[in-house]
Amino acid sequence: MTEEHTVVDGVDGGDAALAETVGAGEESSEASPASLYPPAPRPTVAIVGRPNVGKSTLFNRLVGRRQAIVHDLPGVTRDRIFGTAELDDDRSVELIDTGGLVPGDDPLGLGDQVGLAVEESDLLVLVVDGREGLTAADERVWTELRPTGKHTVVAVNKGDTKDAQERYGEFFSFGLDQVVLVSAEHGIGVEDLRQSILGLLPVPEEEAQRASGAPAIAIVGRPNVGKSSLLNRLVGQQRTLVSPVAGTTRDPIDTLVEVDGESYVLIDTAGIRRRAKVTGAAEGLAVMMARRQIERAEIAVLVVDASAGVTSGDLAIAGSIWEMGRAAVVVVNKWDLLDEEAREKLELSFERLDTLLSGPPRVNVSALTGRAVEKIFGRVAVALERFRRSYGTSDVNRFFEVAVQRNPPPVDRHGKPWKLYYSTQVSTGPPTFMIFANRKLPLSDSYRRYLQNRLRETFDLAGVPVRLVIRQR
Repeated sequence: MTEEHTVVDGVDGGDAALAETVGAGEESSEASPASLYPPAPRPTVAIVGRPNVGKSTLFNRLVGRRQAIVHDLPGVTRDRIFGTAELDDDRSVELIDTGGLVPGDDPLGLGDQVGLAVEESDLLVLVVDGREGLTAADERVWTELRPTGKHTVVAVNKGDTKDAQERYGEFFSFGLDQVVLVSAEHGIGVEDLRQSILGLLPVPEEEAQRASGAPAIAIVGRPNVGKSSLLNRLVGQQRTLVSPVAGTTRDPIDTLVEVDGESYVLIDTAGIRRRAKVTGAAEGLAVMMARRQIERAEIAVLVVDASAGVTSGDLAIAGSIWEMGRAAVVVVNKWDLLDEEAREKLELSFERLDTLLSGPPRVNVSALTGRAVEKIFGRVAVALERFRRSYGTSDVNRFFEVAVQRNPPPVDRHGKPWKLYYSTQVSTGPPTFMIFANRKLPLSDSYRRYLQNRLRETFDLAGVPVRLVIRQR
């Protein structure tokens, strides 16, 4: 017995008779703009400090997984990165990793992101480099943070070194009681840090449960097409750093939003470039993490720059979405910049993308002005419903019977026809159908593509990959 898998590449013409045989599901209505999900009941702790002192390493150590990019190059972390850190058996905090704070020298506006993190936090962890001792840059950071009045723990990092152990006492000059020697890289002193954080946090009156299981929606696209601006518009605040410099977003950002009672996790990812155009180790790491976010999402919102048209880079990203078996929604951003002639040119270039993603839902928007942004969640809801849709075995078998009658299957080189015995849907997300037949069909076989395309058309699965598993019996 053999088994094979494939994802359909393309789409061909319609068949009204098949559509009448098996009814397709109806699309859901468009949702209203998102509102921010109510604040997490757990306390919020921001990790702050000057660049390259080990903040992201400490963040990853506390959350227990490699979520923030770690690199020796200062300034790699640019947005606020969120994660959950367990302090003990029954207490956890919402942890925020921030970019390096350099008072007075902030061309990208990183200080604004740090300021937002500090403002929304209940406690600060000020990370310093113990090997270097107390520096003027550390003092400037503390001078800027002190007026906030936030409870603060000083984490003297790289505490596994002799220099850090000898200079540890210098940091009591901040006037803080909680100064902890740690090694984020090796985990030394991290438990002491957890206990110091616990000691400064208020005892919770009630531990409400936060929504879980919300579908993940990855916002992907080439660099500088407006992904972060779109996310900020969707959630209604400066959630991620927006800059005209291509490649500003490097870390994946998760934002929980609620739309008409439904929760979604929006993931803003680094701009994906073709491998040959990736420059620098930090951006290379960002591209790798962005692809991982597509893999963990159910829906990928592909953002296309209307003024540039559909490029080979857009098609490459669409191919990645399709290969990973994710449903797609295409958002054409900067639509307001086009005149009639430019829009006609865009439509011509869009045909290849539409074919590659098999007719995905599309919205023409302007993240800058907010034009039509409210329609995106409606399209996402439609794509998600299709992605998760399931059908009864009787409907599936009836579909294949009609499809085979309409277009007889091929014969092999001995003149023996391909014969279908039985079929059923075996999973969703994406919809996957198993066929028992007298022999398998090659992945490139035209009859296999015919069956996949008819499945998508008949069951109203536009923009959703359809998998066929053929078992030979």
